[in-house]
Amino acid sequence: MDVSPAGPLVVAMLSIFLFATLCACLVLTVVSLRKPAVPMMSIAGTLLVLATILAAISPVDVPALWGIAIAMVGIAVAVLGGNPATRLVLELATGGRVRETPDGGILIASSRPKADADGLEPLLRGGTTIGYLERLAVAVAIIAGYPEAIAVVVAIKGIGRFSELAEAEARERFIIGTFASLVWACVAGALVRLAIW
Repeated sequence: MDVSPAGPLVVAMLSIFLFATLCACLVLTVVSLRKPAVPMMSIAGTLLVLATILAAISPVDVPALWGIAIAMVGIAVAVLGGNPATRLVLELATGGRVRETPDGGILIASSRPKADADGLEPLLRGGTTIGYLERLAVAVAIIAGYPEAIAVVVAIKGIGRFSELAEAEARERFIIGTFASLVWACVAGALVRLAIW
């Protein structure tokens, strides 16, 4: 516990900085939800990482009320911000050659009966919703101090998607998307965990 006169001022400045940084990340990622933009997501990612480093090296804990505010905004950043971050990473990894469905799935060439008139079959349907749920679970697990739950989340997702992973495009998207999503959620969750505990 810091009893020096500068202690409360440092704690207040750190709390305000972390909250403002998370709010800036949230605004940048929400603006990028419709169409991920490299500059905005680069700024959001950089701010998130720098704030996490600051929280890791700072010797003070934020007060309870600021901690609650930081936790709420941090969870929102983890859940919502992971969507454009993951989509951007997937677009960069595939060179934009994979078509997405509105629900976050992909369309691949297929001769199977499920294919549409263009010969495209949807795979990995519901990826957007699954991503939101996975990031929520991961961020909350890290904040609660139970990072082992990440293995449970990945196992459930892998089992649920197993039958759709026969196609190379689906496997690639599943692995890259899952890692990008988890990294974003882990960094946001770690920031909150380091700030409030």
